[in-house]
This record gives sequence, structure tokens and C-alpha cells, in this order.
Amino acid sequence: MEAKIVYFEKIGRENTEATLSIAKKRADELGVKTVLVASTVGDTAVRAADVFRGMKVVAVTHPTGFRELDSQEFTEDNKKKFESKGGIILTTRAAFVGLTRQAPGAPSNEFGDIVANTLRMFSQGVKVVAEITVMAADAGLVRTDEDVVVVSGSGRGADTAAVVRPANSRDLFRLRIKELLCKPHFPPVPPPPAAPGGPPAAAQLRPA
Repeated sequence: MEAKIVYFEKIGRENTEATLSIAKKRADELGVKTVLVASTVGDTAVRAADVFRGMKVVAVTHPTGFRELDSQEFTEDNKKKFESKGGIILTTRAAFVGLTRQAPGAPSNEFGDIVANTLRMFSQGVKVVAEITVMAADAGLVRTDEDVVVVSGSGRGADTAAVVRPANSRDLFRLRIKELLCKPHFPPVPPPPAAPGGPPAAAQLRPA
């Protein structure tokens, strides 16, 4: 079996239209009827509702209070636009927060961070793809026996898409990212943390 993956030279919103187009093409080819879209302020969600017209489109937002107390970043204007196009909005706690309590046998209190950071080795968008799929499954908005197409990004806009078989958080490792459709080629890598009591991380990277 051969499949195509598109790598973007840069991260961010400039890839939104291409990402949505790639995702729509593959959804049509596979007969996938449900699409998940990570959306902060709602611009990507509104555009996705147009591109995926006739499909079930679920926008997954940041939790309320993520940036400021009692504040939701998904704007009211975009909420009205998205819902008028038939879109469904999911606002809930990020799936990888508190994952230890939801995954029997998890090895440490930092288990959720380990999962998230491992996925970030592929890109921030891949981490978001997995996380919002679990959130939608836990909310009953997607089935765990049907593939979905998931669109996410590295910040604002979209630059990552995948075909995913969902799983609930209690069965996290049953989730399957079956196909990566597109992602940034060289996502930015954060500097390593400074060692306790040692020099700053930047200094640690300098040759002796």
C-alpha cells in the first residue's frame, strides 16, 4: 500500500487552506463522514464547516479559562457562524491533563506529559490530533469503531491532518493514527531545560 504525505516548509496558518483541502480529499476517498478540527478562536472551524459541507464537523476548543479566568477564546461571532453551518463545538478539559487518574497502571504522576511530549517529537499538531480525538471520543461525538479525519495546527490555523481510529481516554493506547496526511517538515524544537543547579540550557549546548 502506498500513500502520500505532504510536508510544509513552515508552520502555521499559511497552510490552512492546503491542509483542509488535503484532508477533504482523503475523507472523500475513504468515505469518512466525521471531521474533528482543533480551533482556538474559531476561524479555522468556520472555514472547515464550508470545506467539509455535508459532513459532521466537530470543533474542539481550548478549555474555558485556558488563557484568562472565565474567558473562552472561541469568539461568539465565530460560534454563531459555525453552528449556523451545522458545526458542533466541544469545550472540555484537555485529554492529557490528569491522564494518570484515567489510565490504570500509568507509571508516574507525569504520565500525561510524557504522552504529550512524545507525540510532540513528530510535531505539535500530531500531539493535538491525538488529544482532541480522545476528547471527542470521551464526549460521545465520535465512535471508536469508525475512522475520523482530524485537522490541527501548531498555533493559529491548520498545518496537520491525519486519519485516526479514536479511543477513549481509559483505553488511550488503542488509539491509532492510521495515516498522516500532512504536517510541518521541521517543526521548531524547544531548547532543553537547564539542569538543576547547572548553567542555563543555552550554555550547556555550547562546545567546550
